[in-house]
Amino acid sequence: MRLRRKAADPSVDDAVDETTGARETAEAAGDAAAGPYDADDLPDDGVARLDLGSLLVAPTEDRELRVQVDEQSGAVRAVLLASDAGALELRAFAAPRNGDLWSEIRPQIAADAARRGGTATEREGRFGTELVCEVRMTRPDGATGTQTSRVIGINGPRWLLRATLLGDPARDPETADAWEAAIAQVAVRRGAHAMPVGEQLPLSLPEGATPRAVPTS
Repeated sequence: MRLRRKAADPSVDDAVDETTGARETAEAAGDAAAGPYDADDLPDDGVARLDLGSLLVAPTEDRELRVQVDEQSGAVRAVLLASDAGALELRAFAAPRNGDLWSEIRPQIAADAARRGGTATEREGRFGTELVCEVRMTRPDGATGTQTSRVIGINGPRWLLRATLLGDPARDPETADAWEAAIAQVAVRRGAHAMPVGEQLPLSLPEGATPRAVPTS
């Protein structure tokens, strides 16, 4: 699998930047051993995960692994798994030791969608309460359309994993099992250092990686 570098696009980032659920819901459903995992508690499951700093992500043959990079700073902003059918964006954030950061930021995401003339609807999914956002956007060719995204939030020990689905897995959640399974294989490395609540955990390229820049869609 190739590692591709994707330049950050603020308009896409805003639409992608929203939504996410809760670990307790998965456990209540009898799925207590399922991920996402804390890196310190990662089971010996035989899954090969790529080390991207705060995120350990398992590549798959049918999805291309990309990183979204800020063109000015060169910092990695997000990890994406993408195919012709859709994409999954992953980011992790510092959170309180005992708290529910996802419940706190979910209304903010909904309000932001409303400010941009869109909608945000809550639904219950595999990881708990998530948001389905529909926001009008202008494409690079000048055409306008509606972008649908599913934002899933999972509370972990001192971290929040935010997973955003775009394309078919956002529009048709009932057929997104394989994408949700990819989320469940993610591990988050929080680190012991102090960080403000809500600050994004740092991402990095794997050692020796030479990603190729691709145009923003």
